[in-house]
Amino acid sequence: AMAEPGARGRPLRWPRVLLFGDSITEYSFQENGWGTYLAEKLVRKCDVVNRGISGYNTRWAKLILPRLITESTSADSIVAVTIFFGANDSALKELNPKQHVPLEEYAANLKSMVQYLKSVGITADRIVLITPPPLQESAWEKACLAKGDKLNRCNASTGQYAQACVQAARECGTDVLDLWTLMQKNQDFSSYLSDGLHLSTKGNSFVAAQLWSHLENKLSALPSLLPYWRDVDHTNPEASLL
Repeated sequence: AMAEPGARGRPLRWPRVLLFGDSITEYSFQENGWGTYLAEKLVRKCDVVNRGISGYNTRWAKLILPRLITESTSADSIVAVTIFFGANDSALKELNPKQHVPLEEYAANLKSMVQYLKSVGITADRIVLITPPPLQESAWEKACLAKGDKLNRCNASTGQYAQACVQAARECGTDVLDLWTLMQKNQDFSSYLSDGLHLSTKGNSFVAAQLWSHLENKLSALPSLLPYWRDVDHTNPEASLL
């Protein structure tokens, strides 16, 4: 007998990878973006969910996270979470008081977000903290001046936040991707950035490759969902698909 639509078969649940961050995460689904790269790598295995929110800092992110992931509905299907903040927190207080978050509070906010995730059953081995990338001051100054602002960030300060992020990850037992350090290793890092702050195409592919090396062990073993089409029994598809 032909099966009625929805007649039987278990609901199909795709595992999820959650990308939580600021504009550098929000923009990651653009063409050649690092999020797009992950989604392509994981197609048929995982949904890659973009929860990047441009301009946000950890003070605001900490308030939203429990609204994004609740124990009852969401946590059980999440196989990895990236937490990628600091580019806004590290803005200079006197020139950008709205986005700036003091260094100690930034570290505490990251730890409290990790604690929250652990409290809803997302273990430390599924969490990757990502430091802000380095800031190319002359290019970012141009972008600021174009909006009528002064240069409102500096690379040395961003570096302190990156260090605090690495330390928070160490204390929480999570993985960390230290972009600030990696992008400045033996090279001029300006080609990784489009405007001194956000990622260029080259920066996106750098982040994609680095992040994949952290996630690959966790995720590449996940099965492909639904059988390969040649393996479907075409005389009795129900047998293969339900």
